[in-house]
Amino acid sequence: MHIGIVGTGAISAKHALAYSNLGFRLVACTNATPAKGRQFAADHGARYIDTVEELCALPEIDFIDVCTMPDFRLPVVELCARNKKHVLVEKPIATDLPTAARMLAVAAAAGIQIGVISQRRFDDAIFFLRRAIRDGRLGRIVQADAYVKWWRSPEYYSRRIKGSWKTEGGGALINQGIHQADLLLHLIGDVTEVSAQWQLGGVHAIESEDSVSALLRYANGATGVMQVSTAIWPGYPERIEIHGTNGTAILTGDRLTTWDVREDSGEAQPLAAGMASGASDPLAISTIPFERQILDFAEACRAGRAPACSGADGYRALSLVRAIYDSCAANQPVHVATHPPTLGGQS
Repeated sequence: MHIGIVGTGAISAKHALAYSNLGFRLVACTNATPAKGRQFAADHGARYIDTVEELCALPEIDFIDVCTMPDFRLPVVELCARNKKHVLVEKPIATDLPTAARMLAVAAAAGIQIGVISQRRFDDAIFFLRRAIRDGRLGRIVQADAYVKWWRSPEYYSRRIKGSWKTEGGGALINQGIHQADLLLHLIGDVTEVSAQWQLGGVHAIESEDSVSALLRYANGATGVMQVSTAIWPGYPERIEIHGTNGTAILTGDRLTTWDVREDSGEAQPLAAGMASGASDPLAISTIPFERQILDFAEACRAGRAPACSGADGYRALSLVRAIYDSCAANQPVHVATHPPTLGGQS
């Protein structure tokens, strides 16, 4: 596959490494700051293209990888639709739901694939746990929680756009916690109602939240807790805890660290001690799940099927995030509508 990257910030280097490991060719890139874009191109053997319009029109490119700030997504999708290029978007899909819905509608009308990066879905522990829950090994799920107690330094937030509502769509939840929001939806199913509280700039000099706590009600009747912070020093590996009538599974970082299940049988659980986590360093994460997701997206483009983490999945995760924000702002419970209206409730 031949790829063009829009936006050459920190995460784009992880994507470029994943493409190299897969044997894919990074053809070209563009960036709002030309000097940074040219340096990225030189580092990764790509061409620097002056404008996103020119990049999306290159005939040799199979899909566009969007690594921009979250407020610049829709214009790239519209250009991809015009040029019949598939598009892979970094999380979150957008900063607000109307923009995300428009992106999905534009892609559907053009017949192009749109995927959203949520590489944690492609961890071995998530593959195992999804199968185990499907097979009923944990019994009926009664509680499913996510904890992201991370640390981000003042330097991380030194740029005014970091933690801003306009550019990033919020703070800790939409930037760091959206991975766990997606995993809870992926493993347990839809959340129907949330009740949440936040701390706006509790520790950091930002306008949005650096800590948020939410109570969740799932469509299947289970309940849960979601706590997300970038204000907990020195930062601890994220956890997902799932409790069923037959037992408990706990994910720490990218590994399954607890499997306490009564009268268990079936596939052996991949328990492990070591882990990768971005608890205090945003880039201290494995490239392997990125490679797996990119490979799935490439196969989806070739086969004409939806990718394993589609645009609709990205919309669902953003819906949960926005509902938590709405609950915080209104100081009351909020209903969660997780399916994009333009797709008639399909995911």
